[in-house]
Amino acid sequence: MPQTIIAVEPGSIAEQLELQPGDRLVSVNGKPILDWIDYQAFTSEENIDLVIERGGEEIEFSLEKDDWEPLGLTFDSRLMSGIRECVNKCIFCFVDQLPACARDSLRVKDDDWRLSLMTGSFVTLTNVSDSELQRIIDRHASPLYVSVHTTDMKLRAHMLGTERGALLMKQLNRMKAGGIQFHAQAVLCPGINDGPQLEKTIADLAALYPACQSLALVPVGLTNHREGLCGLRKYARDEARAVLDAAEKWQKRLLKKHGTNFVFPSDEFYLAAKRPIPPDEFYEDYAQIENGVGMMRQLETELEDAYGEADLESAKPGRLLAPVGVDIVPFMKSLMRRFPIPGVEIEVVPVENGFFGPNVTVTGLLTGGDLIRGLAGKSADRVLVTECMLRDQEDVFLDDLTLGEVQEKVGIPFVKVGRRGDELLDAMMNRD
Repeated sequence: MPQTIIAVEPGSIAEQLELQPGDRLVSVNGKPILDWIDYQAFTSEENIDLVIERGGEEIEFSLEKDDWEPLGLTFDSRLMSGIRECVNKCIFCFVDQLPACARDSLRVKDDDWRLSLMTGSFVTLTNVSDSELQRIIDRHASPLYVSVHTTDMKLRAHMLGTERGALLMKQLNRMKAGGIQFHAQAVLCPGINDGPQLEKTIADLAALYPACQSLALVPVGLTNHREGLCGLRKYARDEARAVLDAAEKWQKRLLKKHGTNFVFPSDEFYLAAKRPIPPDEFYEDYAQIENGVGMMRQLETELEDAYGEADLESAKPGRLLAPVGVDIVPFMKSLMRRFPIPGVEIEVVPVENGFFGPNVTVTGLLTGGDLIRGLAGKSADRVLVTECMLRDQEDVFLDDLTLGEVQEKVGIPFVKVGRRGDELLDAMMNRD
């Protein structure tokens, strides 16, 4: 279907062609544009024929440009089509565990391989047909991020709640043959897909290397809103250690064979096992950082680098509060002791999650209401609030309270802190 143009970048090829908002892109080189993936692929060529619809008439444009040079068009939809929603009924689905008061936008279950390519979100591929899989290969959509969970296809179909879950290994082998690379994740549930099942999963995916670039191991996330759902539980310390032991065995084997650790447990497993986070070099290129793999180590490494170059005497003195999820409190306290700022006192404040329940202990899922409760009665010059608590590119928490509203309730100025270590140091020193 024709795609509506909403903006034309100044100085771009599109402006030179006198394209304008309201025009509709009909085709590129005679091919209709299904979505952003098609648009990127078709407009990457040097010689292009465009068909534009304007005022009910079609206008043809022919042009030459550099390979991959953008046209400078913005469309009325990021994907240029609707988001493909999840068709699964996963036994561990986090959306199914949301409290009744959660906003509707949190309940949208997307499972769109195009977003995986664009943003690194994980997909199951259960809603990908054979023809769509061929389009992934034809468009060279790589790398993708795939939720594998297990390579026992009968078990995977059970865990995902759909028989299409059993098609995955055929899909992955076809992707490998087509030159598509992917990163994998396994959300592990105690007694279900760990133990021997995890050993099989690692072995099967390692056999797909280098198409399969890495495997992240993530413990199942459980809220206190699981009425009527599958009986699952959190990892006990000895169980978390068993996962890490299995991963370490394979890391040694695969580092020798392929030059990569390949298997990367998330930070949560090390915290649950009460084992130290691996060193910086262990995480290689931090390919699964958004999955909570190496996030703590990267923060510490970046903070250490920035601290060594900082003019600490330029810091603005004062008392700061740093509210965080309860699982990361010891780590954050150790950072504050290791990297002191003259004249600055920083209190790390553990905040229990009242929105999802105390089983959820990560910082990124704290809400505005949690901060209001957790900081009640506290006094300070400012509060450091990490942006991982906020909606992407917005100052809004998961419970729809804004940063300003929460600041007003707490009664202390808030400072929004970026995710990098140098940004944390700037906030600690109160530097712009």
